[in-house]
Amino acid sequence: MQNKHNTRRRSGQALLVWGLLVVAANLRASLTGVGPLLDRVQDDLGLDPAVAGLLNTLPLLAFAVLSPMVPRLAARWGPERLLGGALVVLALGIAVRWVPVAIGLFSGTVLIGAGIAVGNVVLPSLIKRDFPTRVGLLTSAYATVMGGVAAVASGVAVPIGQAAPGGWATALGCWIVLALVAVALWLPQMRTPRTVPEAARGHRLPWRSALAWAVTAFMGLQSLSFYVVVTWLPQVFQDSGVSAAAAGWLLFLFQAVAVVTSLAVPAVMRRARDQRAVATVSSAVVLAGYLGLLVAPGWAALWSVVLGLGGGACLVLALAFFSLRAQDAAVAGALSAMAQSIGYLLAAAGPVVFGLLHTVGSGWRAPITLMCVAASGQAVVALAAGRGTVRPAAA
Repeated sequence: MQNKHNTRRRSGQALLVWGLLVVAANLRASLTGVGPLLDRVQDDLGLDPAVAGLLNTLPLLAFAVLSPMVPRLAARWGPERLLGGALVVLALGIAVRWVPVAIGLFSGTVLIGAGIAVGNVVLPSLIKRDFPTRVGLLTSAYATVMGGVAAVASGVAVPIGQAAPGGWATALGCWIVLALVAVALWLPQMRTPRTVPEAARGHRLPWRSALAWAVTAFMGLQSLSFYVVVTWLPQVFQDSGVSAAAAGWLLFLFQAVAVVTSLAVPAVMRRARDQRAVATVSSAVVLAGYLGLLVAPGWAALWSVVLGLGGGACLVLALAFFSLRAQDAAVAGALSAMAQSIGYLLAAAGPVVFGLLHTVGSGWRAPITLMCVAASGQAVVALAAGRGTVRPAAA
């Protein structure tokens, strides 16, 4: 009888892990496929460049606005049901965006951003609750899946847009299949949701915690770096003499290296007493990448690899901090909501400021210098974010 119970428990945990990983696969793919198709979307719908740029900014603003609300919603409905509903909203957003008209494109993007915002906050909380001894491993696994599928999405967007009926609309809409698979895999979790502890219902976001602000700053600065790179790095390379096609492949190289790096982080974390050293060194590697761009922009492949090495490690660390720095699952959700709200607000502003500095200065020196300063600040806050525990902020 006991063996049957253990077998059932293990199969339930395996199904939960698969569900979490497929959810993670949906958290970036519908966003990273937009950039390579943006010029075609702009031409077909007659959009101004500034309006077309909102397609990259709207999801980040949705993350910033909705993240603080997620812990309260999870406490009311249960994280399993909330995440299931978010996946349905995500699938609906992809379906609406498939319609090749401007209103469908933008309204679908908002729905996609809302669905992903919930997943961003709930996943670290679920990992902390159900797998407290495997936080580093599972965080690395879901960051790797998320980044890997995102890299594939950016790489196949143009070929699908060229070959499939419906062009760019089909290239954006095809990701509904992955969203529906996630909904199907998550249904068993929605049928038997865990009870939300009463103590979790009183948690507020830890605005008064210095450690929470350090984690928030680390999350925000690494997000700023990622979205600046995916938005502007190809243009930086093109202006240094690289062809447009080669610049696109160099961006893929950056993402591929980041994915591989994210697999190695848990092993490093297991050997260390805390994460201060690995977070500081990873931030310093990002700084080295930006300094390289500043001094020798012609070595494009090298700096893509260096930025990928540092950026991949920093992403896993930022996500792991939500669980590692939290006393329990409820605090992990609150810390995740706070850090992602401020972090994605900063990330949304980053590419805009980077582009403005380029326009005003007529070159890349000023904006890349800004990123050197941001990476230096990230290395400093890593020393604070790499250890300690955030306590509950009672209502």
